[in-house]
Amino acid sequence: MTILPNHRVTRRALLTGAALGAVGLTLAACGSTGGAGSGASSAGRTVTVLTHDSFHVPEEFIAAFESRTGLTLELVPAGDAGELVNKLVLTKDAPLGDAVFGIDNTFASRALDEGVIDTGAKVTLPAGADVEQYLVEGSRALVPIDFGEVCLNTDTAWFQAHGLAEPTTFEDLTRPEYKNLSVLINPTTSSTGLAFLIATIGHFGEDAWQQYWKDLVANGAKIDEGWSDAYYTDFSGSGEGGAYPIVVSYSSSPAATVSEDGKTSSTASVLATATRQVEYAGVLAGAANPEGGVAFIEWMLSVEVQESIPDNMYMYPVNSQAALSEQMTAFGAVSPDPVVVAPAQISAHREAWLAAWTEAVGA
Repeated sequence: MTILPNHRVTRRALLTGAALGAVGLTLAACGSTGGAGSGASSAGRTVTVLTHDSFHVPEEFIAAFESRTGLTLELVPAGDAGELVNKLVLTKDAPLGDAVFGIDNTFASRALDEGVIDTGAKVTLPAGADVEQYLVEGSRALVPIDFGEVCLNTDTAWFQAHGLAEPTTFEDLTRPEYKNLSVLINPTTSSTGLAFLIATIGHFGEDAWQQYWKDLVANGAKIDEGWSDAYYTDFSGSGEGGAYPIVVSYSSSPAATVSEDGKTSSTASVLATATRQVEYAGVLAGAANPEGGVAFIEWMLSVEVQESIPDNMYMYPVNSQAALSEQMTAFGAVSPDPVVVAPAQISAHREAWLAAWTEAVGA
């Protein structure tokens, strides 16, 4: 395996203790996975995969994949979802790799429209792969690998100590009692921030979302450039001394703040503010090793890798046969009714929305 420079695990790799359990899965089990062996015909070749910066699969699993297929996996971190797609578009006449992982639903339509994904690639889906509901415009060229939910998180201990009820809706953040309590994320510099912006657009509608953001700023909301600054520096619930008890994060984040006895979490997610974020993989058009790209995608859908995703990339598997850790099951609940905005609508309006957001907040 080769990991090129600048690789860093950023926004989701928080569950260090739980991740050890995922790494402990046996190589024999990983090696016995069906479906991911279609790269055998490419034995001895390199498969180059562009990824978002949060990509992380246990090295033991990668070694087993390479041993079984004869492929050498070269991982190329390429920024967040937006940066990743921009690089693919700029280099589509001379693709930088064979496959990509980490395009999310806010940029998926653009990747398809720009022709950077091989629409003829044939990926064999394992039993239990829940992909139909996540397909972009009905196309199987981009294969759903995992999903998460961006939403507000709260520091439950802070609210208990101050005798204040925790917020339960978007609207609560603009009420006087929540003044100067929220840290949000710039959608022009963060895919997490963009997802939350889209959630507010889906919730309030085209006629009211800008006023909502003006009200947030007027009520003392702080806006950070990225998730790490918001969660680790400014959020009081991260244990790093932050001053804001409300933050934009993930519905799975409370699984990272579980007590030593595993019975409680010091943070909670506000599921009424959740929006579904889906991450996709695809073979790149013009890839030198498309068979290796297919093998990589099928491997990502295997039960073993899918089970490692929640504890290593902080997302949920799309393969229903994959089990979740106790922490994720108990404290990482997903919303029964997340805010949904169609990928095609996001693609059509994303730049206009970002410009309107910048005007609304005075950035």
